[in-house]
Amino acid sequence: MSVFQAVLLGILYWIGEANLPFVGLWTIQRPLVCGWIAGIILGDPLRGAEVGASINLVYLGFISAGGSMPADMALAGTLGAAFAITGNLDAKTALALAVPIGILGTLVWYTRMTLDSFFVHLGDKFVDNEQYHKLWISNVLLPQMMSAIICIIPASLAAYFGASYIKPLIETLSGTPLTIFQIIGGMMPALGIAITLQYIFKGEARVFLFLGFVLAVYSGLALLPQGVIAFLAAMVYIQLRYSSGSGEQAETATATAADVDEEEDF
Repeated sequence: MSVFQAVLLGILYWIGEANLPFVGLWTIQRPLVCGWIAGIILGDPLRGAEVGASINLVYLGFISAGGSMPADMALAGTLGAAFAITGNLDAKTALALAVPIGILGTLVWYTRMTLDSFFVHLGDKFVDNEQYHKLWISNVLLPQMMSAIICIIPASLAAYFGASYIKPLIETLSGTPLTIFQIIGGMMPALGIAITLQYIFKGEARVFLFLGFVLAVYSGLALLPQGVIAFLAAMVYIQLRYSSGSGEQAETATATAADVDEEEDF
């Protein structure tokens, strides 16, 4: 890996964490996307997308409430794909390495949140002095400059120096230790799916979950037709439920109006 490629990987990680408009938390932060882009940078986009998709399964139920960050999936996807390509790792081994990397990445997130608090006080001073035209400095310029420094430099160094050590490390772990890593990596996607099921396996959604499973396993259809059928079924369900809800509301409103008229007659 060249220095230029390592710096590009650092920039990729920063964009994934930067909260920029239309990019960042809901696009490039996802391991599938940043893994694919990391593959483009390193000349193997297919491999990057494959590893990124495997890592993405772990974070299907990912929720960042408030300022908390249970794991940094942008760093896991970027470096996980990079190490898989440079070290010629299979997806399961790369996944087992990526998850601890994502946990370490939370240090970058909490450092960023801590330093951002100083810029909030600077913004308060601008408001107190009625210098509203300077708010972009405290809200955009300084936070993004600080974010670039704490994201690009560590990620670039980790990508450049880590790539040279990853292959000898895997050769050292060959045998039983590497097999254990592969088993752990194979279990990680199941964990991500299980976490997601906690949110969707509730109430009326259970029926659709089983119907989708049966459709996917026994229909023999490709993914695109399955997606179209699922979308149409969801639209029909929403329309039926919304129309029935509107009817109930109308009946309730009519009954309430009738009660009011009766009270007025008395």
